[in-house]
Amino acid sequence: MKTGIAPHLRMLSCLTVLLAPVPAAAIGGKPAVDRDTVVMAVSKEIFNLDGQVTASGDSQRYGWQLYDTLYALDRKGDIVPSLATGMTRSADGLSYTFTLRTDVKFHNGQLMTAEDVAYSMDRILDPAVKSTRRPAFAPVVAKSEAKDAKTVVFTLKEPDGAFLNKIAGYLFIVPKAYAQSLGSPEAFARAPIGTGPYRFVEQKIGQSVTFERFDDYFGPKPGIKRLIMRLIEEPSSRVNALLTGEVDLSDGIPSAEIERLKKTPGLKVHSVPIGSPLGVRLYANDESSPISKAKVRLALNYAIDVNALIKNVLHGAGAPLTSYISSYYSYGVNRDLKPYGYNPAKAKQLLKEAGYPNGFEISIYSSSDWPKEIAETLAAYWSQVGIKAKIQRIDYAAWSRLNNTHKSGPMTLMQMSNAIFDPIHPVTGAASKTGTWSDYSNPEIEDLILEANKNADRSERDRIFKRIGSILHDDAQAVLITEIFYVYGADSELDWTPQPGIAWYDLRTIRWK
Repeated sequence: MKTGIAPHLRMLSCLTVLLAPVPAAAIGGKPAVDRDTVVMAVSKEIFNLDGQVTASGDSQRYGWQLYDTLYALDRKGDIVPSLATGMTRSADGLSYTFTLRTDVKFHNGQLMTAEDVAYSMDRILDPAVKSTRRPAFAPVVAKSEAKDAKTVVFTLKEPDGAFLNKIAGYLFIVPKAYAQSLGSPEAFARAPIGTGPYRFVEQKIGQSVTFERFDDYFGPKPGIKRLIMRLIEEPSSRVNALLTGEVDLSDGIPSAEIERLKKTPGLKVHSVPIGSPLGVRLYANDESSPISKAKVRLALNYAIDVNALIKNVLHGAGAPLTSYISSYYSYGVNRDLKPYGYNPAKAKQLLKEAGYPNGFEISIYSSSDWPKEIAETLAAYWSQVGIKAKIQRIDYAAWSRLNNTHKSGPMTLMQMSNAIFDPIHPVTGAASKTGTWSDYSNPEIEDLILEANKNADRSERDRIFKRIGSILHDDAQAVLITEIFYVYGADSELDWTPQPGIAWYDLRTIRWK
């Protein structure tokens, strides 16, 4: 089928971020502050520095700088020891015993023990803490126990095939005595302490967060003394700050600026896939809504020319999706699936078969986190098949509160981060009846989730998730838009490569050449 470009897309293909001419003499090895410091522009405010409480979209910026986990995710997505030196799992899969390092210190100088590890899990499980990690652990963890100073045991209620992945992605270790002395999670968030390579110094709300190298860190130490994350929400302002040398590194480079920055002497552009689908979350469980019908959900997908959107709106920084399981996972990806493709005639026929020959009216939320042209393009395509979508664009913080409490319906633009390098994260999070960001349920998916939870074997999980991906594709669980690529701009003299395949920022090894 031929791919057409609608008039509004022809216009969008010409859009660029208009910037005033700026001098580039401050980049190419001339730090914003000094060679002991890296200043990074970040596109989002860091609202909560308690890594056990905040959602991934917040903690992905600072989490790996302040905190460690028992096991960690390496650059390939494999699980490797970190605060623990080893782990044994019981034959029935209900007991995980971790042996801890004995040389780990918290930022306040206290040695880490098994009591801190057991407390860290119990703190996440405590409903009063309101941890966003609680849904990952509460259904399966029965008990946390410190056997001795260097041995901790987690007893499960039922097997969880992704438990070690969840440990690596979610269980930041915090000091028991210190956290309890503060009296509340809010107090801890204002003065967080972990075991990570950087320690917290100060936060200026709406401006910046400053970290310093933790010289008692048990692992390789950062090559800089200070890391400053400076909030610059406006994309053009981030680019200007990079070009003038006000910052050394920036996330969220606008796709329209990629080619220009690549040609700028003294700068380097990093574009990395993060194993994260961008789609439209559908409140399909509302039986009064048209999108409760699979044919309507399929029509929403067939009505969109995804390739044109990626080319003209995202300027090529993306790739079509085949299901809500990203193709950048190392297992569980059904390579036989194909993108829906652009077929407005089929979309119209599906709407007719679903009982909506003249389409319908609906609304879609879009946060300030995404270029407004994405939602505008979706609405324009849908209008061509009779679906009139009203865009409700709101501030990211307000949108996040709605989205985390099932109030962002009937449709919302949403990215699902890859937090644990296992497909169970997007599947349970966005496609199960109890998912934190799900308003969709399918009995067959629920049965397969139960099967996956019983299997820690990687080949079995690969088979199960391939089947899940096929079902989600055929049932149009979401409107699939694109794989997400994070684009960074950096001084060419910074020795740093971003973590591929996941949204977390790894600034542990950054240094000036």
